[in-house]
Amino acid sequence: FAPAASEEGAAEEPGVRSAVARRLAVPRPPFWGSRVVKGIKLADVAAWLDEDATFKGRWGLRATRERSYDELVETEGRPRLRALLAEIQTEQLAELAVVYGYWPAYSQGNDLVVLDPEGADAPETWRELARFSFPRQPRDRRLCLADFFRDADEARDLGPDVLPLQLATMGSRVSEATAVLFEANAYRDYLELHGLSVQLTEALAEMWHARIRAELGLDGDGDLDAMLRDQRYRGSRYSFGYPACPDLEERAKVVALLRPERIGVTLSEEFQLHPEQATDALVVHHPEAKYFNAR
Repeated sequence: FAPAASEEGAAEEPGVRSAVARRLAVPRPPFWGSRVVKGIKLADVAAWLDEDATFKGRWGLRATRERSYDELVETEGRPRLRALLAEIQTEQLAELAVVYGYWPAYSQGNDLVVLDPEGADAPETWRELARFSFPRQPRDRRLCLADFFRDADEARDLGPDVLPLQLATMGSRVSEATAVLFEANAYRDYLELHGLSVQLTEALAEMWHARIRAELGLDGDGDLDAMLRDQRYRGSRYSFGYPACPDLEERAKVVALLRPERIGVTLSEEFQLHPEQATDALVVHHPEAKYFNAR
């Protein structure tokens, strides 16, 4: 047992790995590489919509002295939501699409090495396609996303780990529609449609994360509200720019692997996805993988 390192000492020991469980069974993906999925139904995605995030976070719905939040949801929130969803459907503003896939991978220190599926079962034929570098907590559990994957020795003994990647978009038409509203100074309509479009994109990402978990045979799903609120499922979906993987530059590697231009999504020089209604993620199946701040 080693004494806890000071903050300065921890910074001098970048190779110290966290104590997450090792040598776990790795689920077998249904395919290797990427696939494009288009023609996703708006109603299917809307079923995954986080209403609180939409009404409170995006639309600013708040209780007043006269009416409770629940009353406002019933009298204003949901009627407006139904109307906007109908408008999106009628105007064909939703071009819901996903590109996702699975790659063999292993960790090396703070890096995650992504392999060409061809020959990945034989270490002597491994070919590196990409390498993600993640920050490590300087204290506490010293977590790093790479820790949730088999290291090189485990991968040689037991076979590589699996890295699922996904990128979901609502398409560019809704972005164009919100721009028209903004230029017309129709700010309330703009804020409502824009906020809903962002949340629908997130709903599609959650829906596809569930699809990946199902394809990998992972358990833990249940009541949708509790699942989203309390993260009641195995593993996690991590998006670049957020606390566990804050470096947006790493997003370029996801784009190179997934090639989202096939669904109309591009990456800017500032490493932002366009249209705005798009979100990417890497999926970690390790049961201890929950959200954390790496810095």
